[in-house]
Order: sequence, then structure tokens, then C-alpha cells
Amino acid sequence: MSDSTEVVVTGLGATTPLGGDVTSTWQAALAGRSGVRTLEQEWVSEHELPVTFAGQLAVPAEDVLARPQIRRMDPSAQYAIIAAREAWADAGEPELPGERLGAVIASGIGGVWTLLDAWDTLKEKGARRVLPLTVPMLMPNSPAAYVSLELGAKAGAHTPVSACASGAEAIGYGLNMIRSGRADVVVVGGTEAAIHPLPIAAFAKMQALSTRNDDPAAASRPYDVNRDGFVLGEGAGVLVLERGEHARARGATIYARVAGVGMSADAYDIAPPDPSGAGQARATELALEDAGIEPDDVVHINAHATSTPAGDGVEAAAIRRVLGSSAEQVAVSGTKSMTGHLLGGAGALEAIFTILAVRDRTAPPTINVTELEDDLGIDVVRDQARPLPQSDIAALNNAFGFGGHNVTLAITSV
Repeated sequence: MSDSTEVVVTGLGATTPLGGDVTSTWQAALAGRSGVRTLEQEWVSEHELPVTFAGQLAVPAEDVLARPQIRRMDPSAQYAIIAAREAWADAGEPELPGERLGAVIASGIGGVWTLLDAWDTLKEKGARRVLPLTVPMLMPNSPAAYVSLELGAKAGAHTPVSACASGAEAIGYGLNMIRSGRADVVVVGGTEAAIHPLPIAAFAKMQALSTRNDDPAAASRPYDVNRDGFVLGEGAGVLVLERGEHARARGATIYARVAGVGMSADAYDIAPPDPSGAGQARATELALEDAGIEPDDVVHINAHATSTPAGDGVEAAAIRRVLGSSAEQVAVSGTKSMTGHLLGGAGALEAIFTILAVRDRTAPPTINVTELEDDLGIDVVRDQARPLPQSDIAALNNAFGFGGHNVTLAITSV
């Protein structure tokens, strides 16, 4: 059943392969630009990596943060702090007791750079040279902890870890923190910094990554018949969720409502999704029920759409299963075609895209789709952004992860 507590979005922050903030990222997405490019680091050739491109940050963290902060944080925490500061400022830095403020920042992999750098130091230089802050830097809850410390969030600091569904799950967790009365404001989102030789080698070995080394910008191509895998990306997306009554009392600008969340598990396999799409459909059905909206109310979906041969078709089937005959009238965007796949940060960034699509009544494009797969039964927004109805609208954001984690968020206009 739908919960009566209204939860709204009052702040957005991001650092992504498309831009160093929300505005530049959204403008690039609407323009259909790719943030994917060839990696120029020496370790690419040193380790003979089979994939030589990724979606790297448009604005490096060291250009934004002070050097002492860089030294004390894994890149995953650096990205989260950059996005959280933007989101908090965008929300007007609401004044409230720390006991009424929460933080939920997810990560799918955590501090992989810190962990593997420390292992190299141990092997090459011995135990005495390992940094004393190694554990606080590598732990997956480090980004949530740093955001909590920065803002004085005492209602709780939490870290969902559910692979590529993590960022969306963090938003759902924050939604329920406000609904349950634990907090009035919760800073939520996801972050990932896994453009490192080991994750690239490992994802490539399981044949999950695209190998279009000769054309990186066109490598992520959701729903295209010639798609051959996802493109690794990095960055963070952070939102400020707020109890509607609290936001209006202080005169906050409201982007949209987070009206509902649905979660399920496939219980099928540790990596590929259940080919029936039943678990994904169940998450969507639960989100609609939680939001109190009907399938016919949905006008836009920001799909998980990773550009893998198996995954895209399963998601399309799940959308058809839930929306029925209206599925072909819903504008479906696959924004990973531009950003690459931010793993634990993907659901949060794509929730931001969904919120802005609802605010601006504009669905961003899916790029690189030169030959659409037959019989998808969904309406993919290709090449150019598309206007959405000017009336009150509802949209969905899908995020699915290895291990069978499924999360759908329902976003409505205000």
C-alpha cells in the first residue's frame, strides 16, 4: 500500500563522465554526448588489458578537493563528498538537528584502489609502509561515514551493497527512513571508483565488457543488435530527500517526489538475471503499488539498460510484463550509453536523470542505437531527447545488480 508520508527531492549533486556537476552532466545527456574515452594510463599496456577504455570523470577529484582530503579518502569517498556538497548546497543547506538528518551512500565495490595499492605496498615495501588509514579508506561504508561527518548526520549512516542496484537501494532506504519517522532529511546516493586494472581484467574475463577498443564512444549501445557488453564508468550521484511538510515549511525548491520503491531478488544466479524477468517485474509492480500509481500513469522509464546481450532483452520483457499494452507508449531511455556503467553509483545517477526528466518534461536519448533489436515491444528514445507530457507525470528508474538484486524507484512530478 502507498505510504501517506510525502518524500520530496530538494537537492541534487553529481560528478560523472559527462560533467563535474549536475547541470553540466544533464546538459551533456540531453545533447547525447558520450563520456567514454580511451584510457591513457600506463597500467593499461603494462597489464595487457583486453579493454582499453572507460567512462572516466570529466573533472578529476584532485581539481575539486584539497590535497589533505585526497590523501585521507579512497576515490570512492572523494566522489561521494564532491556530489554530497553540491546536493547539500543545492538544497539550501537546511538547518535541522543532527538527530533528524541521515546519510545513506552506497557502493558496489568500495575502496578497491586503496585495498590493492596497500597490497602492493605490503609486498614491495613491507608492513611498516602500509598507511595507518588503510582500513578506514578501503571499507565500503567510508563514503557514507565521510558524508555523515561532513554534515553532522546522526540519525544514521548506512551503506547498502547490492552490486549495480546499490545506488537505487540507498534512495529506497532513505525514503523509508523518512517514512518511519527516523529523519526529516536524508542525504542519499551511490558512488564508485573501480576504473582499476583488476576490475577491468575481471569483468573482461567474464565477457561482461564491450571490447570496442577502436570506437569507445560508440561502445555502449543498449538495445542495439550489435551490443557486446557494458562500459565501465565511475562517479557519484547524491540526492537530498526531505519530508514534504518539512521542505515546504522552509520554502525549499522541490524537484519531484520519490513516491515509491520496489525491491526483489531473482534467486537465480550470481551474475546473469533470471531470463524470465519475473524478479525485475516484481520490483516494478511493488514500486507502482507503493507509489499508488497505475501502469498507465507511467510516461518515462530510465532503464538499467547496460548494453549486455542478455540483460537488455530481459529488462524489456519485464517492462512489457508490468505495463502491458501501454509499454509501447512509454519513453524508455538508456543513459548508460553516454555515461558508461557506474556500478554502485549507477542507480543514484540515473535517479537524478529520472528526476530531471520529470522536472523538465524531457526524456534524455539513448545513443549508439544504429540497429534496434526486433520485437522489444518498448519505445526506446533514440539519438535525440524527447518531450514528455506537460501534465502531472510519473516515471520509473530501474537498477538491477549481480546476485539478482532488483530495485525500481517511482518518481512523480510536483
